[in-house]
Amino acid sequence: MQYLDYVQLVEERYFGNVSRDEQGAVLACFTHDAEIQIRHGDNPVRILRGQPLAGDSHLSEFWRYLNGNYRASFSNFEHFVDVAAHRCAATFVVTLAPKPGSVHAAEGIQVLQNCNFFWLRDSLIERMVVYYSNPHIATGLAAQKKRPTGYPPADDPG
Repeated sequence: MQYLDYVQLVEERYFGNVSRDEQGAVLACFTHDAEIQIRHGDNPVRILRGQPLAGDSHLSEFWRYLNGNYRASFSNFEHFVDVAAHRCAATFVVTLAPKPGSVHAAEGIQVLQNCNFFWLRDSLIERMVVYYSNPHIATGLAAQKKRPTGYPPADDPG
C-alpha cells in the first residue's frame, strides 16, 4: 500500500461506508480479529473486538449504535501515513445529526474533533484507536464549572 491507498481506505472505504450506513462494507475494512479502543476524556476506555473477550462488545455494536441514532458525516481530514510500518493516523471533524426518534434528538447536531490511529495487516485495519473531543459537552461542563479531566481544579481561574 502507498500513501493514497491509506487515504482511500480511511476516507472512502471506512468513513464513507459509515456515512452511508453500509455495515457490511464497514466491517470488511477490518481483520476478523480487529480491536477498537475508544478514548474520550476521563471516561473508561471502551474496547470492541472482532472476536470479543469477556466484557467486550463486537465491533459492529459501535456502528449499530452510531448509525441507529445519527446521520454521521466526516470532513477536514489530515493524514499522517507511515507506509513502511503499515500504520497511519488522521485528524478530522465528525458531524452527528440525530435521527428522528433518537434518544439524542434533544441534543441537536454535535460537531466532534477526532484523531484516529490505524494499524493495518494485509491492507485491513487490525487495530484502531479513537480519540475524540466533544466541545458541546465541554461547554456544558464549563457552565457547571467542571472540566473533563478535573484539571485544573474548578476553583482555579486558568
